[in-house]
Amino acid sequence: MKKFGFILVLFVFFCNANSQITGNVIFIHPDGTSISQYNAARMLYYGPDGRLNWDKMTNQAVYLGHMLDGISATSNSGATVHAFGEKVLRASYGKNGKEILFSASGKPFSIMKEAMMNGIKTGLVNSGSIIEPGTGCFVAQTDSRYVYEEITKQVVESGADVILSGGEEWFLPEGVSGVHTKSGRRKDNLNLVETARQRGYAIVYDKDELADLHDTVTKVIGIFAEKHTFNDFSEEELAGIGLPNYKKSAPTVKEMTEAAIKILSKNNFKFFLVVEEEGTDNFANRNNANATLEAMKRADDAIGYVMDFINQNPNTLLLTTADSDAGGMQVLGITDDVFKNFTGTLPEKFQNLFVMDGTEGTGTKPFYTSPDKFGSRLPFAVLWASDEDMHGSMLAKAYGLNSDKMTGTIDNTYIFRLMYLTLFGIELN
Repeated sequence: MKKFGFILVLFVFFCNANSQITGNVIFIHPDGTSISQYNAARMLYYGPDGRLNWDKMTNQAVYLGHMLDGISATSNSGATVHAFGEKVLRASYGKNGKEILFSASGKPFSIMKEAMMNGIKTGLVNSGSIIEPGTGCFVAQTDSRYVYEEITKQVVESGADVILSGGEEWFLPEGVSGVHTKSGRRKDNLNLVETARQRGYAIVYDKDELADLHDTVTKVIGIFAEKHTFNDFSEEELAGIGLPNYKKSAPTVKEMTEAAIKILSKNNFKFFLVVEEEGTDNFANRNNANATLEAMKRADDAIGYVMDFINQNPNTLLLTTADSDAGGMQVLGITDDVFKNFTGTLPEKFQNLFVMDGTEGTGTKPFYTSPDKFGSRLPFAVLWASDEDMHGSMLAKAYGLNSDKMTGTIDNTYIFRLMYLTLFGIELN
């Protein structure tokens, strides 16, 4: 009897020593952001001595983002790696090229689909269109990122509890008008708004309707724009057509994140939420410094909200990273004396090589930081190396449950593994 009791104690000890605490996962993906973008946003909004919410995340690692067939990721291949934990070809959207992809857990579907099958609540938030891969690759598997009708259909029919984005044009058939679009673009005659309603979703179209959702709502689709919730043009183009960086009626990514968490966390359900600020990527690819920095602030506000949530709900992991560096942004700091030689505005290029942006585009006044600890506001310009997604210098950061496991240098496939450990308590090789 004593021998049996000793074995039982050993068994219980062994199980406790190897068990993992599981919890919620919130993955925020400010697309196209490198350390340089965060540096610029910090200087502008909080000053050189200030700190972003992103700065206050407790753990970090250098992020390696190469693909099977290239050193730089595409948005769709990067998102596929995050969703499946396996390297893929650059043309992939939820597959490996056109081949069915098995995730690192051995399943022929993404981590989000696996979460759904295990009763975990799920949500997708994107400031861009519903077709954007940063969220779409978690529930859609297609042969191309350009089959927008099929991607939208798969996202709507995925079973995710919360889907908040733009992209009304791909919900509606040609000739059918909506709230934001005069005519849908679907050629298959499907009305996915009606499909969503039949599947029990509440439908909202602007930030006021999102804020006014009844507490009993458990499934919602937000359709906040015809395309993106932002106008991704250069500063000069936006000034010419009189459009703001972001659509005034659309909720911010922070507001969408807050609404999603409120719904997903009801009754203490475990949940998995993927959030993308797409403006950080699209504006950077347009070399629009003004709007890129606004997008960075919006992403950082969402990060801050989630950190506050975790402080009250410590069984939650926040992860954030980007898969590439859009535009290769750099900050050029020059003294006031040098700027005076530019007669108040910046040259269009720096040393005839890099495109140089001020507050309203090329050839305009420089940015000034918020005050530093001495009260000084320091001038700076933004330089652009390209209008493409570059390999860049990306960091992955973590806060909350299992954040201590984000250290050193990680491969892009590790994002999946840390999310998987937190959701399911299983450490994958």
